[in-house]
Amino acid sequence: MNGAESLIRTLMSADVTTCLANPGTSEIHIVQALDRAAGMRCVLGLFEGVVTGAADGFARMAGKPACTLLHLGPGFANGMANLHNAGRASVPIINIVGEHATSHLRYDAPLTSDIAGIARPFSRWLRTSAAVGEIGKDAADAVVAARTAPGQIATLIIPADLAWSEGGFVAQPPRLLRPPMPDTENIEHAAATLRSGAKSAILVSGSGLHGKGLLAAGRISAATGAKIFAPYPVTRLERGSGLPAVDRVAYVLEQGIEQFKEFRHLILVGARAPVAYFAYPGKSSEFTSPECEIQTVAEADEDMVGALESLAEAVGTRDAHGSTQKAERPPLPQGNITLPGLASVVGAILPENAIVVDESMTSGRGLMAASKGAPPHDWLGNTGGSIGIALPLAVGAAIASPERRVLCLTADGSAMYTLQALWTMAREGLNITTVVFANRDYAVLKREFSYLGAGNPGPRGTSMFEIGRPDLGWVQLAKGMGVAGSRVNSLEEFAKVLRDGFAAEGPTLIEVPL
Repeated sequence: MNGAESLIRTLMSADVTTCLANPGTSEIHIVQALDRAAGMRCVLGLFEGVVTGAADGFARMAGKPACTLLHLGPGFANGMANLHNAGRASVPIINIVGEHATSHLRYDAPLTSDIAGIARPFSRWLRTSAAVGEIGKDAADAVVAARTAPGQIATLIIPADLAWSEGGFVAQPPRLLRPPMPDTENIEHAAATLRSGAKSAILVSGSGLHGKGLLAAGRISAATGAKIFAPYPVTRLERGSGLPAVDRVAYVLEQGIEQFKEFRHLILVGARAPVAYFAYPGKSSEFTSPECEIQTVAEADEDMVGALESLAEAVGTRDAHGSTQKAERPPLPQGNITLPGLASVVGAILPENAIVVDESMTSGRGLMAASKGAPPHDWLGNTGGSIGIALPLAVGAAIASPERRVLCLTADGSAMYTLQALWTMAREGLNITTVVFANRDYAVLKREFSYLGAGNPGPRGTSMFEIGRPDLGWVQLAKGMGVAGSRVNSLEEFAKVLRDGFAAEGPTLIEVPL
């Protein structure tokens, strides 16, 4: 068995059975091993940013890692923006990166680079295999690292000569580590705070926002009156009718300050205290008031679900079911396209058990309010702020959850960063309905310009914030990638085409001009 085969078979034995890839010459023997590995799903991305973003989406929904296959340092570098987002999402990903054969490195060939140096800032675990017989163990260690709570990026670099040489071994499936429970004093302190009657909020992240963790948070809220929040950069939030109501922290500084001004206690479960994305002249970066006491129940690498369940028991909610969101949808609007109207259409017809991927930017500010009473669904956001995540994230979510419909909401400027994901959607036949809000602007930057006290942009500044001249033709772009597309000009058209998209087999795209 060669090193490449020992790598793939070890990953499969550890339940890593999806490979998202954009390989090159240095990875040929790994591709050959993939070809012989029945049970490993291989998905090609035409750009490494699609590959890494899809690995993020897969991990968010599957709760386990996929592996990526990337070509040398430049290939890894092409995927770094969405690895930044994945790192902020705290999801498990295993990057496999090919390296030149060790005997070839001394020639300093054109693609030679410091792969470890490039990968280190984006990897919580990093290793270069040093011998054929060690590749299997290295792969098993990478799995353990990636699946260490709350989820981490692990990068394994494989020299080409080790991949093609004989002498590989399949490592035993690794023993995964359970996240530790937080200190009981943290839970007791938080329980006393919640029982005191003081105005309190709970900011929850990670696994506390879906499944058992969310239900426990709902029981705490029902028993104590504490309000539940999710971070604005939300990894995965389960929401909708019959589920505990969770407010998302605002993006805009003043709105965030308004959200938290009434609270005298903020309890953190796997989350950080809310702050602005950027600094603004003469303004505080913190959302909470100076009088607000902030206390941590569980860190991100601790058992957040266990902490919430213990906290629920400590405040006396063992038999409580918690308050839940009422089932209520907005009426279907008619007429000209408006942002509130678009949000109402989504809220009115969003199917049960959908996965919503949201990078709608300024166009989507009303979407969560309009869909809060829709049937239960998951909401995935941009966790790191590096734009171009929506289309790849939707690819990964759809691969992980093929039985569910994915709604991808994206701004036109953001979508252009990773347009190639449409091709992967078509090739894999993924059930993704993509809505492109085409305002032909980097509208958020226009807002930030004035918000920073710089006034209004001049002609040169304006030209850098507008993406018309020529206008992007999303229906044509989608068609070129093999995805059926439609352009709508009224709310009635949007509702019809959105319904048709939800019912279709395979991907569709809707361009909404604004």
